Amino acid sequence: MARGRSLLAYAATRGLLAIPMLLILLTAVFFILRVLPGDPVLALWGGREPPPEIVEAARHELGLDKPPWLQYLDYMSRVFRGDLGRSIGEFYRGKPVWGEISSRLPATVELSVGSMLVASSVGIVTGVVSGARRDTRLDVVLRLYGTVIWVIPIFWLGVLFQIVFAIWLGWLPPHGRWQGTDFPHPVTGMYTIDSLLERNPAHFWTALRHLVLPCLTLGLVLSGFFTKTVRANMLRTITADYAEAAHARGVPGRKIVTRHAFRNALVPVVTVLGLQFAILFAGAVITEKTFSIDGIGLLLLESVVSKDMTMIQGIVVVYATIIVGVSLVIDILGAVVDPRIRL
Repeated sequence: MARGRSLLAYAATRGLLAIPMLLILLTAVFFILRVLPGDPVLALWGGREPPPEIVEAARHELGLDKPPWLQYLDYMSRVFRGDLGRSIGEFYRGKPVWGEISSRLPATVELSVGSMLVASSVGIVTGVVSGARRDTRLDVVLRLYGTVIWVIPIFWLGVLFQIVFAIWLGWLPPHGRWQGTDFPHPVTGMYTIDSLLERNPAHFWTALRHLVLPCLTLGLVLSGFFTKTVRANMLRTITADYAEAAHARGVPGRKIVTRHAFRNALVPVVTVLGLQFAILFAGAVITEKTFSIDGIGLLLLESVVSKDMTMIQGIVVVYATIIVGVSLVIDILGAVVDPRIRL
């Protein structure tokens, strides 16, 4: 019972700490957008000079003539009511921000989950093998892989994959999420999940083929982090006292790696998964642009171009909420795996 109460108290504390983190992020984005050069009202006319009375009327309608602190209070009150406002950009002018985000969020979630599966599976395997084969040729190769893949530009790797696997070999589609008009019945908005729900293997295979290249691109880049992190922790756990004791008892080296070193090496990796999700969403913006995936990353780029402040703020709210929520779950899982974290 004591352990349950301790875990519950830890989870409650982390949840309370997540609230000011979210507020600070939203506050920073709100004021940064208002000190950047450019005028969202003038941007609606595409660089033309509208009459001053029209500009003033638009400012009043959008609430931009109010003092910044009053705009901030109005915005935060709407956010807590679940109202993200309406777009003021040239692309989505007048449309509800949440409506645009919710229609594109499933594509980003599908891409992010697939990329994280690639990153974690490839990175953990290469990190474990590299740590277990320390100072061998294989270790050198895998260390080089982890360093090089981590610094490769996402757009460059994506274009390379498109040229090789889509254009030259013709194995996979080069862009988009779907071909044709026979879409899966919308339930979650994620084509792979919706195809499974309707039990349609052809639809699932189509959705999966479109995900392979973007998920490989983003996942392989992120796998470099896992390779280096897992290897470093493997080296630490392999030389720990309990591993040395197991070796002295005659336990085979492979069992020491799989039963002792590997499990303990993953504990620090779990604790930084929340940070990786933040990096993952940043990479998703570039990946969606490269592969023409209609997700919220592409929506963010379009909103920045048109200086659509309400849309940018709404996307940041969604991004921040997801990242903070995932980080909270990761923190709790880390506390379950390693009770010392709660101390």
